[in-house]
Parts: sequence; C-alpha cells; structure tokens
Amino acid sequence: MESSLRNLREDEKIKPKEGVVYLFCKRAMDIIGSLAGIILLSPLLLIVAIAIKIEDPKGSIFFAQKRCGKDNKLFPMYKFRSMVSNAEELLEELMEHNEMDGPVFKIKDDPRITKVGKFIRKTSIDELPQLFNILAGDMSIVGPRPAIAHEVAEYNDYQMQRLLVKPGLTCIWQVSGRNSIGFDEWVDMDLEYIGKRSLWMDIKLIFKTVGVLFGDEHAS
Repeated sequence: MESSLRNLREDEKIKPKEGVVYLFCKRAMDIIGSLAGIILLSPLLLIVAIAIKIEDPKGSIFFAQKRCGKDNKLFPMYKFRSMVSNAEELLEELMEHNEMDGPVFKIKDDPRITKVGKFIRKTSIDELPQLFNILAGDMSIVGPRPAIAHEVAEYNDYQMQRLLVKPGLTCIWQVSGRNSIGFDEWVDMDLEYIGKRSLWMDIKLIFKTVGVLFGDEHAS
C-alpha cells in the first residue's frame, strides 16, 4: 500500500469507491461498532471524565469543535478536553512554533495540554467521544481524519478530495506515524484509502489501530 502512495500526482482526480453493498455494510459496522464501544468502554469514559474534572473543576469535560465532514459539511466533533480552558486564545502566539507543514498545527510538548490530557492523548483515549459522532452518522470508524474549517480554507483542489467521504476515527495516517508524517504524504494516504477502500481494508485498519493505541511514540 505504501509504495503506491508515491505514484499519486497532484493533478490526479480520485473517485471514491462507493458500491451500495459496501456503503450499507460500512454503515452497519459503524452503528454496531460505535454502540458496542460506548457500552463496553463506559466505565473508562466515566473515569476519564472524573479525572478531567478533578484536575480542572472550572473547565468542561468535553470539547466540541466544528469540523468539516463529507462534502465540506460542518459538524461538531467531540473529544475529551485535553487542554487548558483558554487553549484557543493561546493558539495564535504558538503558531510560529508549528512543526507540521501545510495548514495543520501541531507542536511537540504543547504547553496548553494538561496532565490528564497528556495521558489521554498518548493513548488516544481523548478521541473516544467521537463514537457518538459515528453513531450519529457524521463520521465513520475508518476514514480521513476530520479537518478544521480554517485549515480546509487553505486546501488546494487536490487536498479538497479528502472531503469526498465521511471522516473517520482512524485512518492510514493514524496508524503510520502521525506527527512524523508530513501533510502532503498524509493527504496521499487519505486519497489512497478513498480510492481503494473496502470492508477488508477497514477491518485491517481497525485492528492495526488497536495494536498501536498504546505506546505510540508519535501520538500527541
């Protein structure tokens, strides 16, 4: 899969694989998987919520941020709050330290991250509330990670193709190095998935995600 990523061109148009059977089965898997995850992980969700509230009683437990979904439709994406309450206000003064190319902002050892936040980001537990986004139909278990509107505003036509399908909780980028991968290669990975996706590919990515969930040195 990775070798074919090098063959994508910036003028290439990607046609999503959207067979009726595949889309029906994918949605069924999303509903069953998200419901099972919410039920089975409910004790963990409760523990994390309590820990967040103990560390910062004034802050909220969840963080909802407008993200761009399929066809650039905005929806509120949920996460456990992993940063200080005024994280958005501090973003502008940290922009000069951005370690990612392209429109995405990422820095190692972000000073806005709380102690609990550092742990839940390291283990990707902060992403678990997105199970509710999947159940609602705004996201899928597997798909390109949902982008922020101001990042999408800087996309070129090639990069906009990330929005041809529902965004996902996990993707090729999520299990392949994350912050060690540049934005251009990240987009190539997403478009490779969009053009070749299948139930078997989705299942493999889900299992690979479980395998790297803990101890991923690139997670943040």
